[in-house]
Amino acid sequence: MRPGLISSLSRLVRKNAPSTEAPDDQLHIEYTPCLDGDPDPGEVVWTWVPYEEDPKQGKDRPVVIIGRRGANLLGVPLTSKAHANEQQVTIGPGPWDQAGRTSYAKVERLLDVDPQQVRREGAVLERMHFDQVVAGVRRAHHSP
Repeated sequence: MRPGLISSLSRLVRKNAPSTEAPDDQLHIEYTPCLDGDPDPGEVVWTWVPYEEDPKQGKDRPVVIIGRRGANLLGVPLTSKAHANEQQVTIGPGPWDQAGRTSYAKVERLLDVDPQQVRREGAVLERMHFDQVVAGVRRAHHSP
C-alpha cells in the first residue's frame, strides 16, 4: 500500500468532485454518481480485476468506485460469496448482478482503476451502502 493512503482515507466524503489533477498518492473519497457512460465514484462498474494469487491473471468483475487518486479511480471489488476469513461489507443485491445475488465489498482490497479500462457502468450504489463500504475500508486499513 502506498504511504499516505491511510491518512488520506481519514478525509471526509466529498459531495463535489475535486480536481482531477491530484497527485497520485493523494486520495479523494467522494460520492458523485452520474450514469452518463463515464465511471464515477458511487457507481458499481465492470472492469478487469487481477487475481490476488496471480496478478498476471484475472477477469471482469463488478467494482464499487469510492474515489479518485490522481487520474485513476479507486475501487473495491465485489463478490457474491461471503467469506468469514475476509473483511467484507454486505451491500445486498443490485442490478450489477443479473442473478440478483447479495454482494459483498472486499474492503481489504483497494484497486487503482484506469477509467479507460472500465467495460461498463452497472448501477448507482445507494448512499447508505457507499458510506458503509468507505467505513469498512477505513476499518480494514486502520484509518481513523
